[in-house]
This record gives sequence, structure tokens and C-alpha cells, in this order.
Amino acid sequence: MMTNSARLIYVYDPMCSWCWGYRPTWLALKEQLAEQIPELTIEYQLGGLAPDSDVPMPEDMQQFLAKTWHKIEEQLGTEFNHAFWQECQPRRSTYPACRACLIAREFGVEQQMIFALQQAYYLQAKNPSDHDTLIDAAVSVGIDKTLFIDRLSSAELNQAFMTELDTVRQLPIRGFPSLVLQANGQYIGIPLDYHNPKTSVDAITQALQ
Repeated sequence: MMTNSARLIYVYDPMCSWCWGYRPTWLALKEQLAEQIPELTIEYQLGGLAPDSDVPMPEDMQQFLAKTWHKIEEQLGTEFNHAFWQECQPRRSTYPACRACLIAREFGVEQQMIFALQQAYYLQAKNPSDHDTLIDAAVSVGIDKTLFIDRLSSAELNQAFMTELDTVRQLPIRGFPSLVLQANGQYIGIPLDYHNPKTSVDAITQALQ
């Protein structure tokens, strides 16, 4: 039997290409859960793929990620702008984008920020490792530019992000995106199906019985 404190945690990184691929199924999953288990709380938490870095991404890593984009496109039909790899100087650094999402959460627009960054990265060939891209995304979701810039570099925000990373690393996850159900004092990893939300809905329903 479900307790009122049950919650589903969606662990993501705004620059995770598989999270972009999973987006349509995730939206469908949330709709189904709202209909079937309306009392279940859904919470977003940041995984943090890659720490701060000003170093250009190594060529082998660029090739690996470029191939991953094609793989996701072929398997899921996800749209990518592959010109990113020619038009941008990629860096293996997702923490700035994660902090931007944390700021957006404070303003109640985390989901909008995730989508803005994903669109910038995967469709518009912009680099969310760069502050200019983050600032543009923040303004597009209604966050004051000056406030956002000040907050992005604050020690307080970074500490909140580090605390969230520590919490996430204790969850039963294997990568991003991941789903974890917290219920009855337990954290339960929920299977994630990129093609069919029903797989996760069934697992959640069973875990709550």
C-alpha cells in the first residue's frame, strides 16, 4: 500500500544525450502516472556527468559522442543537429548546465530550463558548457539575467549542487537518465524503457503494492 511520502526521482543531466532521447517517453510516463497514481510525487535530481573544465574535449571523446547521437537517432528517432561538432568547440563539462537547472528549480522552471538547454545543444548547435548559452536559456524561461549571472557563480549554489550530487550517488542508479522510487523507507531502482512508458508504470505500481 502506498504511503503519502512516496516519490519518483528522475535523475538526469541536461547535457545527457540519452536524456534527450528519452524525453518523449518520459513525458508520456508522467502523464500516465498522473492518471493512474495521482498521489505520487515526481522529483528531479541532477546527476552531473562531467565536472567543470575549460579543456577542449579530446578527439576520441568527440567521435564517441557523435556516434552516440547517431545511435540514439537511429534507435529512437530523436532529432539531432550534427553540425554541433563542426560549429562548436566542445568541452567535457556539464556541471555549469546542471547549476543552471538548479537555479531554474528555485524559480519553478526547472523542466523548462532542461528543454531550453536541450534545444540549444541538440537542435541549435550551441554549447551549454558556455555561460552565454546558459544565460540565453535562463532569459528564455523568464529568469532575470543579472540575478542568474550572480547566482551561477555563487559558492552557495555550488555547495547545493555538490550536496545533491552526493545524495544522487547513493541512489540505486547506473547512469542517466534513471528512475528511482522512494517508498516505505526504501529506494527502488525502476526499469526505464526508451520505447514504452508502460514498463516503468507497471514496475512502479508493483513496487507500491
